[in-house]
Amino acid sequence: MLQQFAENVAMFRRYSKLLVKTRFQYKLDAFLLSFAVFCREAVGIIVVYLTLRKFDAINGWRMPEMLFLFSLIFLTYSLLVLFFTGIRDFDSLIHSGSFDRYLLRPQGLLFQVIASKADYFASIGHGSLGVILFLTTAQKVGIVWNLPNIVYYCFSIIGGVMIQAAIFMLFSCFSFWTVKTGNLRGFFFFNARKFAGYPLSIFPGFIQTLLIYIMPFAFVNYFPAQYLLRKPDMAMYWDGCLYLTLPIGVILFGLAYLFWQFGLKHYSSTGN
Repeated sequence: MLQQFAENVAMFRRYSKLLVKTRFQYKLDAFLLSFAVFCREAVGIIVVYLTLRKFDAINGWRMPEMLFLFSLIFLTYSLLVLFFTGIRDFDSLIHSGSFDRYLLRPQGLLFQVIASKADYFASIGHGSLGVILFLTTAQKVGIVWNLPNIVYYCFSIIGGVMIQAAIFMLFSCFSFWTVKTGNLRGFFFFNARKFAGYPLSIFPGFIQTLLIYIMPFAFVNYFPAQYLLRKPDMAMYWDGCLYLTLPIGVILFGLAYLFWQFGLKHYSSTGN
């Protein structure tokens, strides 16, 4: 098992080197694309900042704490598209017929899908903005960065990436039956992600239920931030939610993988 894991890691590195050489063949173009993603997302943050600067706080959350919430969203998404773009864009493999080639190769199907694609430009753009927001707010929000908090933060990032990867995988699995799922994925995932940039407690009950139980973005940034910040509105929720980001990520990814295996049994080629 360890040998197989080592072989997969080595194979993934080879895939990554090829992707990097392909994506960054034209360095100026790569820089401009990454910068464009950064500017697009930064404009959204600037709009939020200008809109909310007249308010001292929103339900007890000050502006630096709001930006800290956004930093978690951007950092986790940057890692998501670095490692799981193949899952995010899986419907394009089905639609083009490229997935059929993977069926003929001796390597695992999910591994091939994950290793075959990486959105470096989005990763750099989102990641850069996430790092900037983190560095400018990490001290202002009063977090004590001791070892337990650092470990918790790192595991929360991992869990947040796995939660979003699981959501993408669940939507991608419908491609086995419907081929194209991009609009469905975009409608649910990215709209839920917009809500997640704000404190969960400001939304009506329906939105809170959506972000906790259906599209669990609350565990990507809100509850991890609450563990570090301990804002008063956490009294509305069960304290155990503070520790569930990584477990939920692992469980959701496992369930998504089972659904993937089920969908794979019902796959028939598009003939493209």
